[in-house]
This record gives sequence, structure tokens and C-alpha cells, in this order.
Amino acid sequence: MAKPRLRHWLRRSRPDPELVVSALYRQYHRPLLAFVVRLTAGDRQWAEDVVQETMIRAWRSAEQLDPEAASLMPWLATVARRIVIDDRRRRDARPQEQGDGPLEHMPVPDEMEQLLHQVVVSEALKALSPAHREILNETILRDRSVNDAALRLGIPVGTVKSRVYYAMRALRVALQERGVTA
Repeated sequence: MAKPRLRHWLRRSRPDPELVVSALYRQYHRPLLAFVVRLTAGDRQWAEDVVQETMIRAWRSAEQLDPEAASLMPWLATVARRIVIDDRRRRDARPQEQGDGPLEHMPVPDEMEQLLHQVVVSEALKALSPAHREILNETILRDRSVNDAALRLGIPVGTVKSRVYYAMRALRVALQERGVTA
């Protein structure tokens, strides 16, 4: 049975829609929400939206509500049920969103990863001795042969070979210390 206060607002010749809706909300919000949660298969957010839309429609129809009705819950439940049905039809009418599935497998160059590698390698190179840094700079970074590096640096070819070997070992250790493996 409708509470006396709600009936009072509905019986007025021109009911104040805002007072009617606030009284409706106080009286029917919880049972209506429980009903709509079942209609929406437990989706509480959707249910809250449906209850809110139901109250908006009640506000728009305040003058048409029956003040003599034992309960307005049937009217509210019917409106809420129709809103849920309309929402489902609207969802079914448009194609399903696919999410990021196909995009996850699309190859995209990750420039951040490359930048991080450069920073880590740069820091590891700084940890090397000047002689090791210099030999790696000439042979690997400038892509010079052992003979060309020996001429450029003015050292024997054998020394270039051994420095490259020991510089690479030291670089590998410096990278491992920074979390880079393989």
C-alpha cells in the first residue's frame, strides 16, 4: 500500500513532480533495484541506470500516477522491465564490440623498448674501461674491421682482437648487472 505521504502528493490537483519522485524513490528504490538486478542478470551498474531512468519516467508521468493504487511497484516494475528490454534490443541491433583482440596481435614497433635498450647499453658502456669503450666504438659501433681499427688506433691487430674479446666479456657482465640477459 502506498505510504500516506506519497498518496498526499499524488492526490493534489497538480502534483509537484519532484516531490512525487523523491517520495517514490524513498519508498520503492530498494525493492525496484532488487527486481532490476535480477532482470539484468546481476549487473548492478546497469540496474542502477535502469532504476534512475525509471524514476525519470515517473517524474515525467507524475500527473498520470494513480493515487488510489495500493502500490506503485507494478507500474515501476513494468517501466523498468521495458527499459531493460529496450536496452537489450539496442545492444543486439548494433554489432558486438570486439575489444582490442585483433589489435593485440598486430605488430607495432615499440620505440620505448628500443629507447630503454639504448639507455641500458649506454650505461653499461660507461662502466667499461676507456680502452674497452674505444675498441667497441671502433669495431662495433663504427663497423670497422679489426685491421682498420688497428690502423685508426695505432695498435697491433692482435691487441685489437684481444681488447674486443675482453671488452665484450666486460660489456656482457655490465649488461647482466643491469638485468639484461642473452
